This record gives sequence, structure tokens and C-alpha cells, in this order.
Amino acid sequence: MEKLTEFLEEWNNDKDYVEAHTSGSTGRPKSIYLLKSDMRASARATNQFFCIDSHSCLAIPLSTDYIAGKMMVVRSVEAGCRLIHLPVSNRIALDESINKIDLLAIVPSQINNFIEHPEYASRVENLLIGGAAPTHADCQRLVNLGYNVFISYGMTETCSHVALANGKDEDRVYTAMPGIKFSVDTENRLCIVAPAFSFGRLQTNDVIELLSPTSFKWRGRADGVINSAGIKLFPEELESLYLPAMSNRPYYVCGVKDDKWGEAVALVYEGSEDVRADIEAKIRAIVSDHRRVPKLFLGIASLPRTSNGKIRRLSPELLMN
Repeated sequence: MEKLTEFLEEWNNDKDYVEAHTSGSTGRPKSIYLLKSDMRASARATNQFFCIDSHSCLAIPLSTDYIAGKMMVVRSVEAGCRLIHLPVSNRIALDESINKIDLLAIVPSQINNFIEHPEYASRVENLLIGGAAPTHADCQRLVNLGYNVFISYGMTETCSHVALANGKDEDRVYTAMPGIKFSVDTENRLCIVAPAFSFGRLQTNDVIELLSPTSFKWRGRADGVINSAGIKLFPEELESLYLPAMSNRPYYVCGVKDDKWGEAVALVYEGSEDVRADIEAKIRAIVSDHRRVPKLFLGIASLPRTSNGKIRRLSPELLMN
């Protein structure tokens, strides 16, 4: 509650900006300044999408140190509605007195809590998942339990999400928020066009498949692409491919130098060397293209994470030193 109070004081001061922090999952964490006018514009777009008004109820089990938590507060302020600040934890208990939550924002590490409590589905109108892309399997479990799931695409610089994907959509097509348009550069990197925001136009480093000016499929980050013998492999796509072999074990994919291929695929997972053979056998049973099979398997006791729980994709060379 102290963090929430601090943010509300900052929001209500006479400055036209607030300080926010990037997560550090794709680079060094940094402080940036966001215009309150941009945050209001983002909040109004989300409120319009989810039909949030003064009669609605929002809830967050997230820290207001980060943009996801801050924006839930701003949405409630803009709508003039109730905001329930839940403990920041992966174990979230909804009090029986809470009859209906119109929008509840969580991160992937909190998904299991809602799978374990299917009774919450009748009380949570919309479940918004941000911070990192959840697995298709987790989304399907939530949908099967009756949750109305949305997956966000955005970043601190855009004041939270600029697009949402429906958890029911196996193709995971992201659709623009009201007032947002998309384009790509020559390398198919996403450009966000947002006339209502101060930045107007923002070039990202995310490679996408543009379906229309308001929809796209996300492939991965351009700076993480693995160039193996001229074939571009996206770690994020490989991670989805390997999922059935990983038994809910935390992991990530990255590239390593390879004398023959230039770069090769590395799989970094949480666990001991003892499970490597089992993981490799399962992946080989799934993957037919040898270039998509990891050349390096690295098990470590605990994957490096940022302060808000995201996996830090450090190179195997750094982890082995």
C-alpha cells in the first residue's frame, strides 16, 4: 500500500511527468520519464476497449514501481472507479466480499494461482496478462476454466500495451488499441503509429508479420535472432516449439557462436545436468530440422531474473564464467 500511496502522490503533484523503470529483460534496466498526458491517453484507450466506467472495479496484484501497476491506477482514476490493491504475490486470494472485478492485471508467474482457483473465473470479467508472453497451454487452461483472457503487447515507453491478443486465439493475433496503427520497416520490425501520444511514431526492435494496419503476429526480437547457416531462427518461436519437452521447467533459448554454422541454438534451463538427456531426447522427437535442435544444453540451479520476476536472457558464456 505504501508504494501505491507514493505513486498517487507523484500522480497528483504539479509535474507533467512521472518516473518509470524498464524491466531489464531485454537490456539494462533504466529510468525513463513518461508524460502524464500520454498515460491518460493510454488509460482512456484501455477503458474504452474494456468498457470501464465509474461503476467498474479494477484490481492489481502488481507493484506500482512498474508501468503495469501504474497504469491500472491511472485507468481507475480516469474512469473514477474502484481499484482493489491486492498483495504483490504469486499467491492471490480474492476475498469473498469481492463479487465482480471488471479488469484484473497479472504477469505469467501469477497464472497458476488462477488455474488453481477456477472459482475466481465467475468473479473476474477480464484477465489481462502482461510483462511477458504466456504459453499457449496456460492460456488454454485459463480459457477452459471460463476466464476471459487478454495478452498485452507494449512496453514502458508506450505507457503499457498498444495491442491485445485474445487468449482464445491460437494464432495469437495482436489487435491495435483504439487510435493506434502499425507499419514495418524493411526488416519487418514493428513501427507503432500513435497520433494521440507525444512520441507520435515509435520504431521497435520486434520482428512481426503485419496482417493489417491494426493487426500483427509477433515473431521475436531482431537483436535476439539466431543466424544459423543463413537461416534466421527466433528464440521465442523455438521456446514455444520446445514447450512439450520442458515439463513446466523455466528455460530460454539464445544463440551461441558455432564454427560450422556461424551461430547455433542454445537452450538454458533451470535444473541439473542429470535431466539433459531426457530433455534432448524429447526435443529431438518434436523437431525435424537439425538446425532447430539445440547444440548446447546448459542447466543451472536458478535462472537469472529481473527484480519483477522476468527471466534475464544472459548468454551461456556469461553463465559459465
